[in-house]
Amino acid sequence: MLLLIPIVFARQNAVIFILCRNSDVEQIAKTVENFEDKFNKNYGYPYVFVNDKVFTDEFKEKLNKATKNNATYGQVEPEEWDMPKGIDENRARNNWKRLAGAGVPYAETLSYHNMCRYYSRGFYKHPLVAEYDWYWRIEPGVVFHCDINFDPFDYMVQNNKKYSFVISIYEFMISIETLMQNTAEFILENNIPDKDNLKFMFDLGKYNGCHFWSNFEIANFDFLRSDLYEKYVDFLDKKGGFYYERWGDAPIHSIAASLFLNKDEIHFFDQIGYTHDIFTHCPTNGVNCGCDTKTSVDNLPNSCLPRYLDEMRHQTI
Repeated sequence: MLLLIPIVFARQNAVIFILCRNSDVEQIAKTVENFEDKFNKNYGYPYVFVNDKVFTDEFKEKLNKATKNNATYGQVEPEEWDMPKGIDENRARNNWKRLAGAGVPYAETLSYHNMCRYYSRGFYKHPLVAEYDWYWRIEPGVVFHCDINFDPFDYMVQNNKKYSFVISIYEFMISIETLMQNTAEFILENNIPDKDNLKFMFDLGKYNGCHFWSNFEIANFDFLRSDLYEKYVDFLDKKGGFYYERWGDAPIHSIAASLFLNKDEIHFFDQIGYTHDIFTHCPTNGVNCGCDTKTSVDNLPNSCLPRYLDEMRHQTI
């Protein structure tokens, strides 16, 4: 008699991290079902869901149906989420109007500013992720287009990678007007050594807005939990730019990766097909992909990927 033995893969100490609201339940349930189908049904990584409010029973029931894997639900503490008391809210809201008038998305949405701050300096300290070494960030509504028939966490471990991405685009520079100025101040004050940093992010020494789009992020928690990163984001937090401007976690993570990691510790997962909002990365070497490479953001003028790949090619020559 033929016995069908299920394939069991060894897992890294990793978690799927999702920040969302109760109102996102339909979107995130659909995303989790898609993620399970394309990858996690074979690997069984656990999920941690966090919310600035208490998750409803309806939310938990729907997500527990979307995955057979372990799911834990938690709340972000108000002091980690809310606008800090030292921020001048009137000044902030006046600036938001200016940013909104310039076309910056979510400029006048307080929760978006809170989210950017939390993803920059808070989520990796949540008690529910304290036991894990790695995380994969997923957001409501994203779509994975290709079968992921390998373990990205295992790839990161085996190849000494610490941070990875699939989409790199330009930031709205008006939303981060003083971010690099404050970063330069931090570098000088702390004598940060000049490493072989990623040059594709800079034109003539000036930050050009290129960043790794952090709604997809697979990374080592140690990078964010390091004393240097913590010192950097605490320094930035005191400057108020999360609220007086619209500093995003994506440029902050990207600049920090450039400053504190080696180039070869950063990885582009080309074979993972992915859509968030209006942008899609559709690989030419993916497995069983349901996307069109012609629609890939990599082909658009606002993609920074060609600059990144060109730099990495020159590094290996």
